[in-house]
Amino acid sequence: MVRLHKEYRDSGFEILAFPCNQFMNQEPGTNEQIQRFATEKYGAEFPIFDKTEVNGENTCEVYKFLRSHSELYDKVKGEAREIPWNFAKFLVDSNG
Repeated sequence: MVRLHKEYRDSGFEILAFPCNQFMNQEPGTNEQIQRFATEKYGAEFPIFDKTEVNGENTCEVYKFLRSHSELYDKVKGEAREIPWNFAKFLVDSNG
């Protein structure tokens, strides 16, 4: 992600990172620890938001939107399936 961001950010490409600890506790640190790890170890220069929930009752609004406007949305059931694993990526254009 760091390489992609550096290569394409001047063309309007942006990465927004939303750490989540809902997948086998892979993100147990504090928001500050996560930010420091990503910037110091990997050189991340894109926005890293506070930890959030992407599935379940407390899903944040961003992920409600992403899930309902992606292949996760089941038109027959009229609902979005859960994100199956950490490191899910969504590509969003300027029209959402």
